[in-house]
Amino acid sequence: MEIHNTTEDLVIAEVNALCDSLEAAGDRKICTCSQCRQDAVCYVLNRTEPHYVVSHRGAARINQEADQQSRADLTALVYEGIKRVNHNLRPYFSHDKTMEEEALADTPVFNIPTIMGRVFNGLNFSPISGVTVELLQNGTGTPMKDKNWQNPYTLIPNTNGTFTFLPKPVAAAAAGSRGTFQYTIKIVSESFAELNHVFSIPVISEQTSSSFSLTRTFKLPDLYLFPPGEEKNQLIISE
Repeated sequence: MEIHNTTEDLVIAEVNALCDSLEAAGDRKICTCSQCRQDAVCYVLNRTEPHYVVSHRGAARINQEADQQSRADLTALVYEGIKRVNHNLRPYFSHDKTMEEEALADTPVFNIPTIMGRVFNGLNFSPISGVTVELLQNGTGTPMKDKNWQNPYTLIPNTNGTFTFLPKPVAAAAAGSRGTFQYTIKIVSESFAELNHVFSIPVISEQTSSSFSLTRTFKLPDLYLFPPGEEKNQLIISE
């Protein structure tokens, strides 16, 4: 099944067109790197109505229905999005167009699914924030697919103890081969005993690298932290 949101095409094209015009005009006050363009696209898409189609005929009809006023409104929203993004630039991204990462080559890779889990206080079962969660492989930090995915990651209050990681694809000899990847979730906090949760993910290699998708998620069991000296309760919870 292939379902496509044609609004995405219009927004992406409009964001790129406006950013390209700013670059051509020599406007150095506005960052137009790939990350800021993506953030602006997300800003606009979250404020526009989607239009889904399942055929080329449907796409053509949507394009005809886009009148001049709606295009003008979209342009205004795109400009607003670019300005909003530039007022709050991502601090961990270089924003240097000369150093942007190259796209992965069209070669077989193991696309590791998004790894998702939750951390709770083992004494009162409330979500935990302020602790550091790290994804390890062979004792070292696992490289992420891009800089939007932080590893290690510090839990914040509004995520209700949820953490996510998207590991960088791993090169494969050929598409269709099977591999098993072992990881460790390491959680460190001054208030709780250190936790190390080991798990494995079986993956079948594919010809190209895939993008983030909630349909490709490996969900971990809920993890519970206890004060030092009460780690034995961890076994009771996990069982």
